[in-house]
Amino acid sequence: MSKKEFTEEQENIARIAKALAHPVRIAILQLLAGQECCYHGDMSEVIPVAKSTLSQHLNELKEVGLIQGTITPPSVKYCINQENWEKTKIALNNFLTEIKTQAACQI
Repeated sequence: MSKKEFTEEQENIARIAKALAHPVRIAILQLLAGQECCYHGDMSEVIPVAKSTLSQHLNELKEVGLIQGTITPPSVKYCINQENWEKTKIALNNFLTEIKTQAACQI
């Protein structure tokens, strides 16, 4: 049996999982999800990390496409990218549904 390349779907799920794999990023997404519109303001006043650290986490979420934002000093605006979020929910749901556990796995 020869080795296979990873599928595009596998690569995408791994990128999403990596982006979600930090509590600061989860807090950012929860903050943005709780807004009726885009968030304006300094998130470092709400999320307990340094501004530079927060910026790195925001960039990770932007790179994977989970959020979108504009920086026009002095204004910064962030929103959840609704289109990509829907695609993400579908991809993760499909992945989690695919993984079946054995009924009586004995170790």
